[in-house]
Amino acid sequence: MEDKLDIYVRYSETDQMSFVYHGNYVKYFEMGRISWLNKLGFSYKKMEDDGILLPVIDLKINFKQSAKFDDKLTLITKLVKLPSYMIEFNYEIFKDGNIITMGYTKLIFLNSKTNKPMRCPKQILDALN
Repeated sequence: MEDKLDIYVRYSETDQMSFVYHGNYVKYFEMGRISWLNKLGFSYKKMEDDGILLPVIDLKINFKQSAKFDDKLTLITKLVKLPSYMIEFNYEIFKDGNIITMGYTKLIFLNSKTNKPMRCPKQILDALN
């Protein structure tokens, strides 16, 4: 399953050279994951309220081209494989139809009370099948 999200670059997301500051791509990826979960019918906030955390344990970004203030970007978020204790996503960011950034994150399902890994909630697996 994949999710498509349009993002307009805000002025505050750019650096002194007028390019999107590289750390903001991590925020874009987070926006993509939250949108992906929403599309699946789940609220990230409700998951946290239910004691399920999803910390990032691995992150990769490959920059092909820069983005600037007011650019319209399209973020595609794709699930890599069915989750177990971990969930993995690939990301592609497009500008004017061209891919400018690719990324990957791996997150672990964590019980907020015990701080121990836990299996992916059954409701998410059911929604994916």
